[in-house]
Amino acid sequence: MIKKYLLGALFTSSALFAQCSFDSQDIKVGWTAFKTYEKIGVGGSFDKVALTSSSASSLTKALEGTSVEIDTASVNSNHKDRDATLVKSFFEVQNTSSIKAKILSVSEKKLDVLIEMNGVKRTIPFKYTKTQGELKAEGVIDLNDFHMLLALGAINKACYDLHAGKTWQDVSLSFTLQLDKACR
Repeated sequence: MIKKYLLGALFTSSALFAQCSFDSQDIKVGWTAFKTYEKIGVGGSFDKVALTSSSASSLTKALEGTSVEIDTASVNSNHKDRDATLVKSFFEVQNTSSIKAKILSVSEKKLDVLIEMNGVKRTIPFKYTKTQGELKAEGVIDLNDFHMLLALGAINKACYDLHAGKTWQDVSLSFTLQLDKACR
């Protein structure tokens, strides 16, 4: 009888002290760039995203300080030729082998995310929604804010006919983070 109560207390106390945490398998980073004067979106993701996070007692505390480093050579638009063009005619033009991002603060429905690309850091607001099993966040960057117009010009030149002469400098970013039971 005592053994039964001790086991129950052990399971209850471990559930009370469960920590919210994430790892690299929990995150998917996406992007949508725009082409043509009709502003047609072309999207994809990155296959290599290294996530750094500390476990915490709540989702908010676990999110704050969570960071990623994205290998730009792992760009994946589900089209090999396009991926090769993006690496060669966009990221390599300005020696941008990685993009870093870190969640600075969390408020109701908004994350402030510090993004570093091309040696430039900018804090970008991301709107987010949370369901029982995941958190989805979306934000928009302007390539000019990261001094990436040289790369934008190079990709526009490489894809001139496909883009009908127009490649937009705003890019939508998103990430989806799978939440374990302690984070819900």
